[in-house]
Amino acid sequence: MSEMRRHKSVYSWRAKIGLIVPPTNTVNEAEWARVLPEGVTYHAVRMPIHLNHGTPEGKLALVADVVAKVRELGEARVDVVAYACTAGSMVSPRHSLAQEVTAATGIPLVTTAASIVDALEALGTRRVSVATPYHDALNAHEVAFLAENGIETLAIAGLGLGANGPVDYPLIAQTPLDRIEAHVEATFVKGSDACLITCTDFPTLPVHEGLEKKLGVPVVSSNQATLWAALRRAGIGDKIPRLGALFQRS
Repeated sequence: MSEMRRHKSVYSWRAKIGLIVPPTNTVNEAEWARVLPEGVTYHAVRMPIHLNHGTPEGKLALVADVVAKVRELGEARVDVVAYACTAGSMVSPRHSLAQEVTAATGIPLVTTAASIVDALEALGTRRVSVATPYHDALNAHEVAFLAENGIETLAIAGLGLGANGPVDYPLIAQTPLDRIEAHVEATFVKGSDACLITCTDFPTLPVHEGLEKKLGVPVVSSNQATLWAALRRAGIGDKIPRLGALFQRS
């Protein structure tokens, strides 16, 4: 899709992105607001997290909820919708959720989990170190998802959040930046082609560039990869310096 002036809206003359985030998520919108290119806007709705999508019934429920939210965002004439939940979008095959929703709504969808793998592939990455805020069970699920998509995890570590259930979720956004930076550096191992930081409610934007310089490899985060996929799907190929090596690609 080539870039074009599709909208008469003063602020959205290049593209409108619909955004679906979990109920407690406060970071995704905050980070996107700081880096969106001129002429591009996003418009958000909230949707419960689905973590049981490994069953046929769970997958059907996930698709139904995403379809409903995409149709809601369609009223705003968005060009593409991003389902911005890492754990909630780790379905296989990785593009199947987007394909089913787009078939039902006619509106392109990108998901965080698929965007992460697409970003790693675009960077030529096959081996990663992964830093998360998650607990061990969810980290194991992520390792399996990455492996299914040809990405080997050399190291992974979380902060244990989520082990107590949804009560932990708001704590993710409250993680201090210096703790996140130290966590990522401690998790990274030599031999990794890139460092992956996952969870759309995990604040990383202010430390992204610094981490790339310290680690000497591309850093891919959930919010960065999702925005990259959404913008490229909308025909926006801008390079955004604050978002690292991934955004230096067209």
